[in-house]
Amino acid sequence: MPKVAVGGTFQYLHDGHARLIEKAFEIAGNGKVYIGLTSDEMLQKNHSIENYENRRVRLLEYIDEMGIPKEKYEITRLNDPCGPTIEENFDYIIVSPETYPVALKINRIRAEKEKKPLEIVYVEYVMAEDGTPISSTRISKGEIDRHGRLKKESHA
Repeated sequence: MPKVAVGGTFQYLHDGHARLIEKAFEIAGNGKVYIGLTSDEMLQKNHSIENYENRRVRLLEYIDEMGIPKEKYEITRLNDPCGPTIEENFDYIIVSPETYPVALKINRIRAEKEKKPLEIVYVEYVMAEDGTPISSTRISKGEIDRHGRLKKESHA
């Protein structure tokens, strides 16, 4: 049974996050998904980010809406970018372009420890209406909503 890792801050739980989470469950099949949720301590506060517990509650609500049974996943607090993927055995790691370098680092460290590499599943950014990636930063600036719809005219 596949053991799949995916991680992130999951601020605003936008469509890009949804695609990562959906891909993780698709790859896991009858296995289990381990979702690493960035801790408050690890965050770099470049825009206001909700606290860990609020982000966790929204993530749980989203997964519940997907109809995923509780035994199919686990949410863990990430205090560093690699989380449990260095020591524990996982089969897959689901990444976005932003988190791909972390997966490469994880596999380098795993190789040093003579552990088998994780299979990296790369999920491309989800684009907003204007053809640029949906991101929590853009949402916090009021440029787009969590589905990538433009909220105001951008002056590029």
